[in-house]
Formats: sequence, structure tokens, C-alpha cells
Amino acid sequence: MLTGVNEATFLSGQFLLAMPGMGDPRFERAVIAMCGHDKHGALGIGLGATIEGLSLHDLLDQFQIAHGAAPNAPVHFGGPVEPRRGFVVHSLEWRGQDTINVADRWALSGTVDVLRAIAEGTGPERWVVALGYAGWEGGQLDGELARPGWFNVAGEPSLLFDTPTEERWTRAFAAAGVDPRLLVIGGGTA
Repeated sequence: MLTGVNEATFLSGQFLLAMPGMGDPRFERAVIAMCGHDKHGALGIGLGATIEGLSLHDLLDQFQIAHGAAPNAPVHFGGPVEPRRGFVVHSLEWRGQDTINVADRWALSGTVDVLRAIAEGTGPERWVVALGYAGWEGGQLDGELARPGWFNVAGEPSLLFDTPTEERWTRAFAAAGVDPRLLVIGGGTA
């Protein structure tokens, strides 16, 4: 008996990369850390672009948290859904009240306790801060994946934590053995 033929492939713990020319400027060169994906929907945090003029210290100031040990790191454009809601994608050794483990590759926290811990020097060793998220209803992402526009790759934590933001998209494709300059969406006619 064949197994897996009708089973959905879920992308939690992987990266979703926008293909060149996908047509949606919000996702130009997007690198989305997929933090949840099942038959009910999907949630990912964009980590391919930062929000100009906004830093971690600005966020800490909004919550009246002393900067303490927190470096003044950039804040990423997590996605177009709830753009004022914050998330921290971080290493697995730290857990807060709402932290979820994402496929044993990284963790996701969305409450102010992680920001306090980072400022106090007791938070996760490695982290990236984002505002907003990319979300899909049940079956929606699966439908989008059936059409050109997205490419998924393994979720190597080094891409999140050791790669500069402006290099993540290119390096993620390169790790998969793909040169994105050679990709096109759509096809010609003969």
C-alpha cells in the first residue's frame, strides 16, 4: 500500500522564499520563517526586510522597558497581517509563557516577556524581532504553492541568526542549489 500520496506536506520549520517577479510588492525577496502550518492554516514571520526607522530600542521604549543588555537591533517586516503585533523568532534554550517550539529548529514568542528578558540579558541567546506576520487560512497556502510564486527550503537556523537580513533571500536559494537570477515566473508560448 502506498503511503503519503494523499497526505499534505506541511512547512513548519522551513523557509518560504518569494520567487522573482511574484507580483506582490509586499513579498518582494521575502524570506518567511514558517512557524505553523497544518490543515487549518499557516503562519510565518517575514525576515527578509527590516522596517526603516524602527529599532528594538524604539520598541522597548514603547513598553517602558530599559534597554539594559539589548543591542539596538533592527525590527523586521514580519508580514502584512497585524503589522503592530510583535514577534521574536529565537533559539530554543529560552522559553516564555507563550513560546512555541517550531520543529526543533527555532522558537516563536509573541509576548512582552521575551523583550524584557532580552533587555535584562536573561533571554534567548539568538533572536530576531519582527512586527506583523504572514497568514493563510486552511488550504490557502497549499493552493498558492500549487502555482508559481513561492519556493520552500530547509529551515536552517544559521540563515536566521548568522546571515545579514539583506543576504538571507539569496543565501537561502544558494543553499538549495538555485541561482534566483535564472528563475522566471510563467512560461513562454511556442
